[in-house]
Amino acid sequence: MIGVIDYGMGNLHSVEKALARLGAPCRRIDQPDACRELRALVLPGVGAFDPAVERLRQGGWEAPLRQWQADGRPLLGICLGLQLLFEGSDEGQQPGLGLLAGRVEALPEEPREPRPHMGWAPLLPDRPTPLLDPAAPPPWMYFVHSYAAVPADGACITARASYGATTVVAAVGCGALQAVQFHPEKSGQAGLQLLQHWLASLP
Repeated sequence: MIGVIDYGMGNLHSVEKALARLGAPCRRIDQPDACRELRALVLPGVGAFDPAVERLRQGGWEAPLRQWQADGRPLLGICLGLQLLFEGSDEGQQPGLGLLAGRVEALPEEPREPRPHMGWAPLLPDRPTPLLDPAAPPPWMYFVHSYAAVPADGACITARASYGATTVVAAVGCGALQAVQFHPEKSGQAGLQLLQHWLASLP
């Protein structure tokens, strides 16, 4: 069973629907105690950094998520769910969960690129990841974001995406902890394939 964390700021229905299409049993969980028998967790997120991290703390999720990572159990962050894994964000004042070292910064100013960055873009694979097939062409994914992670350790970056004349982090991974800045649940067949790769990698 896959647990989709419900803290009031995620596109839960779309995530659940995508997992269901892949035949993966899943359910929403709003209490950390419900995690004990789960195979993996998904941390989705839509909205602003500070309200999201405050809701996670109010729900008692901070320590359990850190323990989940320390135990090497699978966790997939999506969009804002990726950003919350870091130590902080330029979007707010609250500290993040700190599961990954680094911060989230505003997208650089690019004269021909709007903010938020919204739409389809191909992934630029950086390092091996269980989320992507290295033999397949880079997939196109759907992005909606104004901020992007800047990890302290570049070795955790698994994919980037072009943004004007530069690139931004599109996916990170460190063992059982994987996260993506885009929305696989809104990225059609390519997104489903990514989720299928993740499911296949679960112990």
